[in-house]
Amino acid sequence: MKREEKIIVGISIGDLNGIGPEIIIKTYEDSRMLELNTPVVFASGKTMQFFKNHFNSKINFFNIDSPDRIVHGKVNVVNVWKEPVKIEFGKTNPKIGAYAIKSLQSATKALKEEKIDVLVTAPINKHNIQSDQFNFPGHTDYLAQELEGNSLMFMVSNGLRVGLLTDHIPLKEASEHINETLIREKLNTVLLSLKQDFAISKPRVAVLAINPHAGDNGVIGKEDDEVLRPTLEKIRNEGALVYGPYSADSFFGSNTYKAFDAIIASYHDQGLIPFKTLAFGEGVNYTAGLNRVRTSPDHGTAFEIAGKGQADESSFKHAIDTAIQVFRNRNVHKQYSANPLEKASK
Repeated sequence: MKREEKIIVGISIGDLNGIGPEIIIKTYEDSRMLELNTPVVFASGKTMQFFKNHFNSKINFFNIDSPDRIVHGKVNVVNVWKEPVKIEFGKTNPKIGAYAIKSLQSATKALKEEKIDVLVTAPINKHNIQSDQFNFPGHTDYLAQELEGNSLMFMVSNGLRVGLLTDHIPLKEASEHINETLIREKLNTVLLSLKQDFAISKPRVAVLAINPHAGDNGVIGKEDDEVLRPTLEKIRNEGALVYGPYSADSFFGSNTYKAFDAIIASYHDQGLIPFKTLAFGEGVNYTAGLNRVRTSPDHGTAFEIAGKGQADESSFKHAIDTAIQVFRNRNVHKQYSANPLEKASK
């Protein structure tokens, strides 16, 4: 297989006391995965050997000290640390959180330097990663600082794509953050992502209302009529296929969402509850809008089953597949954008 077809997938290990290492091992126990990509796990050989023994796995790791030494056809492990680590499945531990951040920072550096093509992040515990050196709510906020572009949490699964106007902020503050500038920024990010990342030439996007029943003409809040609706109308008049605001309570149950290429929710739970109800275990968290590709599974560390061999790797596999597909779509989009005559002939 040619190098440009053998995409290098960088993997940050996540919380070592959670299910991250297990789903990574289960994913690459299937040797067919190595025909599609070259994995690079940022952790340590000793730590991964512990997990191999614990889960009685036959997987073989290839230990390297730098992503410059990646070997195709192997499950590469970059030694980010060398000391032994005490694993206590299911326990929250700031020391373990520090190793998760070491892995993430090393993987992000490799991504920025194009030593890896895409990044797939195993789940972290948002509480135990906090420190004086790392003060971010999660992966997305950290990557938004380290990479170029305007980041947007984009949950994707089999044609269902849900983005957010506001994400990890308290609910009581959500409406205060929503203004014309934010709406335009997020919608521009979604529209561009649908075109370059998912190869949809004329995307249709629905936006969910801020208030119940879209405010009921001001009876249940004025934000939809005064901010959201007029902004969407301006954007639509500029040529974008953007519609709403739609009342969120019946939007998914009535299958209205199937008429659109993406749905933008006003706040976190408004979008993620229906998404995870419809697609849990198959969904992928994709950070759209950045100059590099990053995905993750749609679940957390699952401390309650960590170390028991019960974790389902399906979402992690989908995260890898999505990262690879987005990477390829972007390359095609860049090629056609650079050669408009070739695009027209296609």
